[in-house]
Amino acid sequence: MIVEKEKVVGIAYKLKVDDGETGMTPYEEVPEDKPFLFLFGTGAVFPKFEEALAGKTVGDEFSVFIDFENAYGDYYEERQTIIPKANFKEKGKKNNDLLRVGAVIPMQDDKGNQIKGEITKIDYMGVHMDFNPPLAGYDLQFDGRVILLREAQPEEIEHGHVHGPDGHQHH
Repeated sequence: MIVEKEKVVGIAYKLKVDDGETGMTPYEEVPEDKPFLFLFGTGAVFPKFEEALAGKTVGDEFSVFIDFENAYGDYYEERQTIIPKANFKEKGKKNNDLLRVGAVIPMQDDKGNQIKGEITKIDYMGVHMDFNPPLAGYDLQFDGRVILLREAQPEEIEHGHVHGPDGHQHH
């Protein structure tokens, strides 16, 4: 069996990121005993990533470099904003669990879409948030191995993602 459309692919990989200054820095590792699963051909991963995996089989290694334009895009200063602290109150009280630097909070943009923002600073002006994806502006290098390969269930194909005990993992 090979990696192709309507197959569920499980991969283990190491991701390194290049910020353009310090060179390639390890960022994330997905171990072989907890592979990342996705339905091939549904746009669940970057197109360049799918290209690198197409036609491979279990045990095959892959290595793919994806520049930032083909990954999470550029970093935009205007995606940083300051939100009044009052917006974070729950039942009239400040929510201290939520309000801490490094917390990632789901918010809504002006069109009602859910976007995640990271709190970068809290001061007298309010809560400083950054809505750029964490890896915006970074080039990515993935090195890994195909661990698992199976036919997708009709329901998975219909829904466009993996189900079951080894599915519905969110990164």
